[in-house]
Amino acid sequence: MRTLGVLAFLAVALVVSAAAGILIGAVAIGPGDVLAALFGSNDVSGTIIRELRLPRVLGAALVGGSLATAGALLQGLLRNPLADPFVTGTSAGATLAAVAAIVLGLAAPLVPLAAFAGALVTVTLVWRLARLGGGTTVLTVLLAGVVLTSFAGAVVTFLLVSSDRLALQLRAVLGWLQGGVSVISWPELGVAAIVVALGLIFALVLAHRVDAYAFGEETAATLGVDPDRTTTAVLGATALLSGAAVALAGLVGFVGLVIPHALRFVIGATHRRLVPASFLAGAAALVLADLGARTVIAPAELPIGAITGLIGAPFFLALLVRSRRIVV
Repeated sequence: MRTLGVLAFLAVALVVSAAAGILIGAVAIGPGDVLAALFGSNDVSGTIIRELRLPRVLGAALVGGSLATAGALLQGLLRNPLADPFVTGTSAGATLAAVAAIVLGLAAPLVPLAAFAGALVTVTLVWRLARLGGGTTVLTVLLAGVVLTSFAGAVVTFLLVSSDRLALQLRAVLGWLQGGVSVISWPELGVAAIVVALGLIFALVLAHRVDAYAFGEETAATLGVDPDRTTTAVLGATALLSGAAVALAGLVGFVGLVIPHALRFVIGATHRRLVPASFLAGAAALVLADLGARTVIAPAELPIGAITGLIGAPFFLALLVRSRRIVV
């Protein structure tokens, strides 16, 4: 009953945050006008709601839910609370691949596929590095993530400076690298929703296998879980979710770290409960973060990565100190 109560609360929180994201903006629009716009009004308010605010709110929800779900999977697989798509470099790898796809002139629908491939390669490298010495440690994961993020950032910088194609849209690309939801295309949102839905389904199917990793791979094997196949499947689901998030919003940090870890104190560590709760909480949190990014210094707009960084970085530092495994 407690699980159902928490999930119901998170679902209501998501609806309320989405309603706030739609109602609040540079142009004041009343609730009645919003309802009229949703049911087909063709005036200016209808255009603002249907073509600008609603796609952005839905995009932010998809990004937040994807990152939080990917973080829950990575934390379960690596067996430490400091793993998430941003800290482990997965988001940076997806960003590098997406920027490279733009430089190569690939069609827009192929950019999310490139982001997925980049995320998959990066998370696989992190997993291999984390297993060095026969076990995964927080320090190894952090070092691998820092190295891969720095490398990806250096390559992206080189591409930005050397590519004429990117120079023509430098402002947009830089905004994307700082994190920002700018979904204005319903087809783009539809494709992303399908990818995120597939990733979420995979995560739910794999949830009980990830639970078996709590006491190590050997214990998981004795419980009938194939470690190799499970690892491959979890990494694939993580890359799918991270790639979709990066394609929609660029680099958004710490959502996948903070949300799953905080929920474990409320709903427990069982991934059948944690995965859907993380998706709902991550979606609501990023919708609110995007709303803050739009309104804190209006009419100017903050990168959403700045909002999540201000909240997530101190949380990450607290977790790092609490782990008591820092080598001084």
